[in-house]
Amino acid sequence: MTDAILEPARTARTSRALAQRAGVILTLAVCCLGAASLAPQPALRLGLAAAGGAFLMAALLAGAVQVWAGWSRARALRILSDFVERDAAACVITDPEGEVTYLNATARDRFAASGGRTLAALLRPMLADPAGLLFRLETKARNDGVATEDVPLRGGSMRLTGRVIHLNNMIWRVEYYDENTIRTTGGPGQVPHLTLGRNGTILSMNDAMRDLTGRRAKRLDEVLTDLPLRPGEVNTVLTDAGPMPFLASIIGSGPGREELVLLPVPDEDTVPRADTDFETLPVPLLKVAPDGTVQRANRETRMLLDVDDTAGYRLGDFMEGLGRSIQDWLADAAAGRGLGRSEFLRLTRGEREMFVQVTLNRVVEDGAPVLVAVLNDATELKTLEAQFVQSQKMQAIGQLAGGVAHDFNNLLTAISGHCDLMLLRHDQGDPDYGDLVQIHQNANRAAALVGQLLAFSRKQTLRPEVMDLRDTLSDLTHLLNRLVGEKVALTLRHDPVLPAIRGDKRQLEQVMMNLVVNARDAMPDGGSIEIETGQLVLREPLKRDRATVAPGSYVSVKVTDEGTGIPTDKLQKIFEPFFTTKPTGEGTGLGLSTVYGIVKQTGGFIFVDSVPGQGSCFTLLLPSHDATLAPPKAPQPQLPRKMPIQGEGVVLLVEDEAPVRAFASRALRLRGFTVIEAGSAEEALALLEDEGLSVDVFVTDVVMPGLDGPTWVRQALKDRPEVRVVFVSGYAEDLFDDDQQRIANSIFLPKPFSLNDLTEVVYQQIA
Repeated sequence: MTDAILEPARTARTSRALAQRAGVILTLAVCCLGAASLAPQPALRLGLAAAGGAFLMAALLAGAVQVWAGWSRARALRILSDFVERDAAACVITDPEGEVTYLNATARDRFAASGGRTLAALLRPMLADPAGLLFRLETKARNDGVATEDVPLRGGSMRLTGRVIHLNNMIWRVEYYDENTIRTTGGPGQVPHLTLGRNGTILSMNDAMRDLTGRRAKRLDEVLTDLPLRPGEVNTVLTDAGPMPFLASIIGSGPGREELVLLPVPDEDTVPRADTDFETLPVPLLKVAPDGTVQRANRETRMLLDVDDTAGYRLGDFMEGLGRSIQDWLADAAAGRGLGRSEFLRLTRGEREMFVQVTLNRVVEDGAPVLVAVLNDATELKTLEAQFVQSQKMQAIGQLAGGVAHDFNNLLTAISGHCDLMLLRHDQGDPDYGDLVQIHQNANRAAALVGQLLAFSRKQTLRPEVMDLRDTLSDLTHLLNRLVGEKVALTLRHDPVLPAIRGDKRQLEQVMMNLVVNARDAMPDGGSIEIETGQLVLREPLKRDRATVAPGSYVSVKVTDEGTGIPTDKLQKIFEPFFTTKPTGEGTGLGLSTVYGIVKQTGGFIFVDSVPGQGSCFTLLLPSHDATLAPPKAPQPQLPRKMPIQGEGVVLLVEDEAPVRAFASRALRLRGFTVIEAGSAEEALALLEDEGLSVDVFVTDVVMPGLDGPTWVRQALKDRPEVRVVFVSGYAEDLFDDDQQRIANSIFLPKPFSLNDLTEVVYQQIA
């Protein structure tokens, strides 16, 4: 190649093309002029002469245009060649046929020995298939204007860039990089770098990579010990000094080729200063000083805390510890103690109770420790934990309530029973009669309190019946009006078509009284209470609070007041036993827990809605009953009962509590029964071994040390099947309902019972 701007072959070919076109037009002009001179008619001669002149002018014009176009193209190529002449990269200009028309100084030095007339010929000593590469790049360049591809070479790599220029010519820029040059950064560097081919084949390695590994590896598994390769993550590299962690960066360099760059792992005690990354991370993050000052909070944290800005705040302004102070926790973390252990904190947001799980990490910024907190919404987790703890507590208290109720019922049976015995010996004019009545009434009040404990534990004995709730509330209206007083107006609104329900009338009356009394107490200055009944049909399950109401038909009862309302943080605790907002001495904390127990045992649900300062609404959902209500029975005339005479009835009384046994024995003897006492089931069975002993009724406690009541009764009935049985117990009847059903001619009498209750039940069994 010479220093000429246009190659001679290209110039000669262009000149021949110009000459051929001009010659054709000139030949046409000569033919027309010659024919004009031979034409016989003047008009024909004139026309041919004009045509010949026109062809002559066209030939001259075409020649002039071709000469100007050639000069313009040569000038453009000259300007472009002057521009790239001293480019450090090899620059080559080719015509549309791929022949070389220009080489700059760098290209002439590099390709001087090639002597090729095309770019493919110039690149053939370095590439196996340069024609295919050039065709691919030229096609892309003619579509996109420019095309670039990196090609690995022995000892380095080459970047080939093609661009379309004037008259579909192409300018090619060829750049070479040795092994110590990182193409992706455009400059030299000592970062370990290698080129990967297909199936993990290593095509090339720079000196830094060879120095790191101590050899020239051929496959990726000779470099990495924990395949597969994880781009953007820490990978273990088998170095000359042993396995070491590096961050792997992958960059595609062409079909089937990738560039792997190994970067050092950043120090774990440094915090990224990329504000954008910190702000947009989808995880709530806080940067906190050891004294609790919030230095930064990303978007997710501000949304969780429901604030627009955290500047000037401390961590304690947003959350509080659950037993441990936040300041002590931060101090331990700043000192490097307790890191990695999560703490549960309560947010101070007022609209609802929320919890967060916070994990602290200690980092160093500018030589000082800083704490980075990762937050996680733990409200649902703490809610489930609270439900589990509450269920365990309710179960434990329920068991305690059942046991306490049993013991209390035994005591109350003895107290009220002996009081009945004393009342038999005193008339109303006796000075002690009033005191005995007071003892009896307070014993009944204590029995009602024990009934509340059993209702809370869902262990009270229910006597369900099918009833119309409207009639039940109507019968209760007079008592409710007396309970609310004169300053409170009570209103009842009923659905005209209300299905029946099945429940214990006495217990449901207690539910309504408790709810109305609570509503009255919430309105010390007076107001109105509304009780509304209605029918609710659910087509889909209703999920509310912690309960799921199954589809079906329900009777709803709403008790609405205009009182002070219930604070949001107290709503979840109002059904807990012994929880009350009333002053000491004004509430037991068993009212709503009793309501909850009765409603649940009936198969229903209870919900509460309350707005502080506006009032509360308790909603009961009780399953409707399909059975039709039986017409009320006409009252039967009370016939006088004939009590048995002395010696006609023999009762075997089995009771482990001596006071209860003493009262029951005296009561039965006063009514003319013959009583045989036993302090245990074993003693009773020993007495029955006497075949001459005649017994009409067994009166036995259910729960006793050793053999219980149903067990010893079944053994005794094998030899005395005609004997009838009265079971008494301070527990609920449901606990031994199955045993009672398997024992014929048996009846249940709950404790505490009065003298008349006991004697009438025994009389019914004998009569």
